[in-house]
Amino acid sequence: MTRLIHSRSSRPTKGVLLNDTDAVDGARFGPWPMVFVAALLCLAIIVGGGGVRHGIANLIVQLAALTVLAIRTPSAASFWRHAPMFLKLLLTLTVVLPLAQLIPLPESVWTTLPGRDLVQQSFALTGHSGWASASVDPIRTAVAMTGLTVPLALLMAGWNLRKSQLVMLGWVIVGLGLANVLIGIPQVLSGGASAVLYSSPVSTEILYGTFANRNSTGLFLVASLCLAVTLPSPQQHPAAMIVRVSIGVLLIIAVVLTRSRTALVLTAIPLALAGLRTISHWHSSRHFEATMSRRGWLVMLGSFLIALGAIATVLTVAPGRVADTMERFQSQSDARAYIWEDSAYTVKRYWPAGSGMGTFDEVFQVDESLENATERRAGRAHNDYLEIAIEAGLPGLALVALWLVALGWFAWRARNSELNWTGWGAAAILLAIAIQSVTDYPLRNQAMLAVGSFALLLVSRIGTPSAEDDQ
Repeated sequence: MTRLIHSRSSRPTKGVLLNDTDAVDGARFGPWPMVFVAALLCLAIIVGGGGVRHGIANLIVQLAALTVLAIRTPSAASFWRHAPMFLKLLLTLTVVLPLAQLIPLPESVWTTLPGRDLVQQSFALTGHSGWASASVDPIRTAVAMTGLTVPLALLMAGWNLRKSQLVMLGWVIVGLGLANVLIGIPQVLSGGASAVLYSSPVSTEILYGTFANRNSTGLFLVASLCLAVTLPSPQQHPAAMIVRVSIGVLLIIAVVLTRSRTALVLTAIPLALAGLRTISHWHSSRHFEATMSRRGWLVMLGSFLIALGAIATVLTVAPGRVADTMERFQSQSDARAYIWEDSAYTVKRYWPAGSGMGTFDEVFQVDESLENATERRAGRAHNDYLEIAIEAGLPGLALVALWLVALGWFAWRARNSELNWTGWGAAAILLAIAIQSVTDYPLRNQAMLAVGSFALLLVSRIGTPSAEDDQ
């Protein structure tokens, strides 16, 4: 395993190389540091998939995150000493943004912010005057800020782990993906009557797993698939390819059963990674002869037959469910277009300062047009970029752009590592999240926040050369 994941670059990098007291706590304390982080990941994915409506479950996950961070304080200290400056700066700005919206401002200042005329009118009716925060609803903004607890804890608590331990945590994510498939089987077969963790508006044959939103379920399965096709195998066994293909096929079938259109489209990302990795592996001079051996052809043929058999089984046993998923692509009754139209007007009202993180549901109802109003509240913009533009304005969009730049930078630096495909798999997870954010709100639950922060941890560590990883 050491040979597989040791970094090609053995030269110390200024500001990156960790010393004996900082880096190798995996060697000093055995597997326990990894166990703590794995436990937090499992808890977040099992309990934290319900979103903002399930406050108690979110609180449990956040308290667990603070506990893990307290146990892993040396790792957190090492993160702030040795992590890339760009990453530390972005994390700081991410926390400062909602915090700045909570700072009380003099009346002469906050009244000049765009969109505060309605706040002034409500204050006049209640006789209130004086200082107020930039956020139109500071309680909502404070709740939104607590959502950063889990990603910050995972990133800092896992920073000191060796890359071999991070690989094992990646397989934990894959295992949780398969667990979601197992939970989803009775959900689909019973038409939503059993094994459903969160109540749904309608009882349908949809695979939800441990999530309340099928788009989040589908995205998590895509994330698991990204790791399944890029993580190194624990042992180079001839059957490893068959097992990997079987896992991939099962996850793809589960994505279809979520009936999430975006997730089904996003499966193209891990499939492309798998194809590129296979081509690269076959054309490498070191592996070409072994791959083209008779046993290699038999393994490839077996994998192909497994995939073909699984697809044929699904089409035979559940053709209606597959047809329903495909039919959703032709649906013309999507209300999101109307929400986006009204959200664009709300952006103009609060631009460029924003209304405050977490306040979309309150401010949007003022601008929702009567012809677009329905019996159900929009709740979200169903486009996280629009929602961020409303809540955080220009600073929020600038911060999103900087995070995308950081993702590209770490993915580029990962090319020099023996774990380059794993780094690109982690980057693919973040890319899938960014793409789904155009039509949904994937990072609005603790589970996907945990998965996203783990992917960031994985690609940033692989893209940050160090000489200590496997001492």
